Amino acid sequence: MSGRLTTHVLDTAIGFPAEGINIELYSIREEVRKFIKQLTTNSDGRTDETLLSNEEFFLGDFELVFHVGKYLKNKSKKIDDLQGLLYDLVPVKFTIFSHRNYHIPLLLSPFGYSTYLGS
Repeated sequence: MSGRLTTHVLDTAIGFPAEGINIELYSIREEVRKFIKQLTTNSDGRTDETLLSNEEFFLGDFELVFHVGKYLKNKSKKIDDLQGLLYDLVPVKFTIFSHRNYHIPLLLSPFGYSTYLGS
């Protein structure tokens, strides 16, 4: 039995998926980050392939880095109240501790974000 790792990004300010956000995945071992892959969100806010497939899946510490700056800058041009960019990168560190599916979504707005373990 193994698992897989997936994600998606939802723009909670407008209630729609966030398209075009680059996401980097790293494994972390003894405080050393090792790049695994980079993917980009599609029109559904998801990546076209899984971050870790069943064959690639392994236990350990990881980091997802969501490159949200460009996306937020483009969205802020349409909203007059936004005067600056608070977040450029959103790092999310987590541990894969069992053989199951891990879904780590990002709920994003111009001045805040949250994440959780989904199914």
